[in-house]
Amino acid sequence: MAIWVIISLIIIFCAVLALPFLVKKIEGNLEIFLFCCGVLALTLSGFAGIPGEHSGWSAAIVTEALTSPLNAVSIAGVPLGIVQIVLIVGLIIYFFNQRLEQAITAAMETLSLGVIVPVIIIVLGLVSSVISAILAAIILVEIVNALPLVREAKIEITVIACFAIGLGAGLTPLGEPLTTIVTSRLSGDPYHAGFFFLADRIGIYVIPAVIFLGILGLEVVKKRQAPEADLKCSIDREKIMDIVVRAGKVYLFIAALIFLGEGFRPVILGYVALIPPEILYWVNTVSAVLDNATLAAAEISPALSPTQITSALMALLISGGMLIPGNIPNIIAATKTEITSREWARLGIPLGLLLMGVFFGLLFIPGILGIP
Repeated sequence: MAIWVIISLIIIFCAVLALPFLVKKIEGNLEIFLFCCGVLALTLSGFAGIPGEHSGWSAAIVTEALTSPLNAVSIAGVPLGIVQIVLIVGLIIYFFNQRLEQAITAAMETLSLGVIVPVIIIVLGLVSSVISAILAAIILVEIVNALPLVREAKIEITVIACFAIGLGAGLTPLGEPLTTIVTSRLSGDPYHAGFFFLADRIGIYVIPAVIFLGILGLEVVKKRQAPEADLKCSIDREKIMDIVVRAGKVYLFIAALIFLGEGFRPVILGYVALIPPEILYWVNTVSAVLDNATLAAAEISPALSPTQITSALMALLISGGMLIPGNIPNIIAATKTEITSREWARLGIPLGLLLMGVFFGLLFIPGILGIP
């Protein structure tokens, strides 16, 4: 691979990572910025020249970028994508605004915030593997936005809950594209992966992590409870045009991630997939800004040991919560609640690194120390 292509792609990666924090105009137009970086990365990858591997622009990649946001899931045989779900739920909130507000107010009269918040995080985290991370994120945002909390608390709870949803979605092939790809790649010998394969492999790590995140949400409520005493439950009624624009932003976001993932594929195939598992675990933090499904497709294969599969999956699922582009739930939540890159990273990065450190210890330290 040409060295200038590698250097150029590394520069683009650094720009994607740093510029949203350094330039306010980019932070406010993150979708357009990521789309432009994706187009540039994909163009450069065409000069990579990897034997036997397609890189650069093709009709298939353009088609995928145009259609994937519209064909994420199939309900009763009808393809339904992230954009349609965001649009439909937004319109439901618009037309049934008052009833939803009354329902949440009634729940608040029965249960305290200290119960509601951790339950929301844990339940949505676990059911995301069945209803998909997309729908779980949309439900999360509408509930959190209606709760009587100050903005700082809403941001923290949203970030924590998106970590939970991203992790929980990893338990079945229905959760997100990453899990669909992994299950498909391991469906033959020697693993014969079925519907519950991922739950069997990583459930022992994911479920306690989701519960921990629920407890962390409770701590946020305790910390922020005093200033919010006079706040009331409310669901803002947006303009229909705002709902349509938000759906358009999500569309652009997903297309941008597809271009970025394909653009960086030469580096992923040529280098990342060859790194030892203990180091690859930390290298997978690039999932915070790149599509984790692309990384999974390059890394996961039947030749890997069960420990290697588990460690790669956990790293990808955890690091996806660290920054807004890392996961679809983050994108949906940040777009709807107007959370900036800096606001997300303030909690997302330290929380992600904490979880990465804990699971690195659980997965690798016994082997390093020779403990069976």
